Amino acid sequence: MVTHAARAADLTDLDAAVTYCSACPRLVDWRSEVARTKRASFRDQEYWGRPVPGFGDPAARIAILGLAPAAHGGNRTGRIFTGDRSGDVLFAALHRAGLANQPTSVAADDGLALWRTRIFAAVRCAPPDNKPTPAERDTCAPWLHREVELLRPTLRVVVALGAFAWAAWWPALRSAYGLRPPSPRPSFGHGAHWSGTAVPELLGCYHVSQQNTFTGRLTPGMLDDVFARAKRLAGLD
Repeated sequence: MVTHAARAADLTDLDAAVTYCSACPRLVDWRSEVARTKRASFRDQEYWGRPVPGFGDPAARIAILGLAPAAHGGNRTGRIFTGDRSGDVLFAALHRAGLANQPTSVAADDGLALWRTRIFAAVRCAPPDNKPTPAERDTCAPWLHREVELLRPTLRVVVALGAFAWAAWWPALRSAYGLRPPSPRPSFGHGAHWSGTAVPELLGCYHVSQQNTFTGRLTPGMLDDVFARAKRLAGLD
């Protein structure tokens, strides 16, 4: 799996290669079971049921790093943050920020396009209870590391959605940039900011989960502030 990721010559190669990954038995079983049984409201649809690649501009200046695909979102549609309530919140905010051409993301063929932005996850398969294990995170890491390496010429800012994504960034930083992570590592928090030398700026943002958005822990205004800051740091104002 490490070899497959390293061999990817560009993002198109990487996106194609990752969809064939079967390195984590628990995740393979879960994503396949969800695709077979389906949610009642989607029973007439064919689920993707495979690893979900990144999505967006290959010349991205901003990267949005999430946790993993949702069982009935990305695992159903084949596109990250697509077809679920988390995606509804995220893409509406990206559209308000001028980083997406439309405010919705419902299917892989819905015409959505991102401007100077790319979205990917630390773990590429939907996990049970939205909780990948540390071993699954580490097994999947080469896909993330190679993606960051391929984006390196243009990448200026990474927005980490949640503490899991924040923690996944430090090994990617070492792999793609050859930089030892700071010690102690900065703590995650909404609005947290870390800046290194000749590497992307890192911003923390609460995850766009239903738990956070329904309770008001993460509001549209908070998301708008994060993406406005990301645009400034990326030189996209």
